[in-house]
Amino acid sequence: MSGGADPEAKHRILIIEDEAPLAESVGYALEVEGFEVAMVTTGREALDRFRAVNPSLVLLDVMLPGSSGLDVCRRIRAESGVPIIMVTARDGEADTVAGLELGADDYVTKPFSMRELMARVRAQLRRSERSGVAPEAGDVLRSNGVELDIDAHEARVDGEVVRLRPKEFDLLESLMRRVNRLATRDLLIDEVWGPSYFGDTKTLDVHIKRLREKLEADPSKPTRIVTERGLGYKFIDD
Repeated sequence: MSGGADPEAKHRILIIEDEAPLAESVGYALEVEGFEVAMVTTGREALDRFRAVNPSLVLLDVMLPGSSGLDVCRRIRAESGVPIIMVTARDGEADTVAGLELGADDYVTKPFSMRELMARVRAQLRRSERSGVAPEAGDVLRSNGVELDIDAHEARVDGEVVRLRPKEFDLLESLMRRVNRLATRDLLIDEVWGPSYFGDTKTLDVHIKRLREKLEADPSKPTRIVTERGLGYKFIDD
């Protein structure tokens, strides 16, 4: 094995892909970059393999025999916040949106370049590592009935605890640190997904939708997270 930097060597990537040539090509490229690689070819085996290898990141194909990639994503996300990158077909927009709504962090569309894939993998791992760094104690954001305890990584809406996924929490933090001020789409993507993010803004839109479902009395008429059309979003204080 050659290539990769020492900090990356500790990372294990789980590839869940039934196309053997593609899985082997991706696995080889990851190993050259210094990553450890584990593979599984069916959705039925995926969760057991995930638990056994405890990966730092999962590359998950949407189309799998035995159990769909979307079902695997849902089951992994129910027990872990590990970064998940979905692999979709070119015409699989519905699957892409469904995967993001189930908690996937990013996606790549076949055919993709190895260079693009490696950039996405590194960006997700960097983001995951940053989210594990403890913030300053006592950092609590409060506005419009929402309380975000950064130290405890806990959110409350009107006094009730609301469960947020890691990227939802990061996105809400970015918005609440700019109460009543515009947060552009580019700024939010850069802060939450990292400057190396290659995807479109669909990922951001899906996460905003999920946040509204958890924060708003009527998500179709938001009063906390509002859209500035063509620009971005604002968190509004009442």
